[in-house]
Amino acid sequence: MNIEELIEAIKNLTIWKKGNQRAPHKPLLILYALGKILSNQRLLSYEQVSGDLKQLLIEFGPLRKSYHPEEPFVRLTRDGIWELDKGVNLSNPNNRLLLEEQVNGGFTNEVYHLLNQNIEHIPIIAQIILDQHFPASIHEDILEAVGLDMSFSISRRKKRDSRFRDKILRAYRYSCAICGFNVRLRHTLVAVEAAHIKWHQAGGPDVEDNGLALCSMHHKLFDRGVFTINNERRMVVSQDAHGTQGFEEWLMRYHGNVIKPPIETIYQPSSTYINWHVKEVFKGPERYVTG
Repeated sequence: MNIEELIEAIKNLTIWKKGNQRAPHKPLLILYALGKILSNQRLLSYEQVSGDLKQLLIEFGPLRKSYHPEEPFVRLTRDGIWELDKGVNLSNPNNRLLLEEQVNGGFTNEVYHLLNQNIEHIPIIAQIILDQHFPASIHEDILEAVGLDMSFSISRRKKRDSRFRDKILRAYRYSCAICGFNVRLRHTLVAVEAAHIKWHQAGGPDVEDNGLALCSMHHKLFDRGVFTINNERRMVVSQDAHGTQGFEEWLMRYHGNVIKPPIETIYQPSSTYINWHVKEVFKGPERYVTG
């Protein structure tokens, strides 16, 4: 395997699919393992990985009743870049047995040495994973969480409609749909962005009813699942969100409010995309809305 073949393998990971549900397990595990390469670790104990990966899934994956780090830890072996040091049932990963048998896993020797000899490709591979599976607004958070705090000069984003930003900003009168922020520096709008409701990485289209104009702060909070909008187009905040500075100003003062409407009713956020965000991004349950 050469570096180009490794990159192709990363691009073509077998990802579990069921309808529109997100499955970021393998991408997060690979990013985690790339971070460990920088500290010269190849084989990682499942005991260590399970706790860390579960936390990553809680932070950056969809809200679920339970989390299963054993699934990517075992099933990534089928992609030809990962191995375990003991034989296990690949069809039915078992968390308890992996712990009891003290199984270790990591990149294959071939992949590990390839990356060590081409360390400059780690940012490229990490960026490919980020671009394929997560919105840009949370890339830095993920990198920090997995110990890959580095700058990226190469981005290989999926092709998207370059007019999406202009269409969304126009639809919302160049103002944040939550707070109305619309500061300009001379003639240039600053820190107001076009946010996908259903992420582009999850197949969300570049159309007006899948977009919101949000200031940088509300865009980040929206993509992290701190708040969502419901089918009445009301902004609702997660019960798990809290804070002393900014919490009231950026979140609770808008909680329960109907978002600012677009210039045309046909641009109203689609229930299809809203429901996806509620199920796959929002860290619910939502707070009670008075009135």
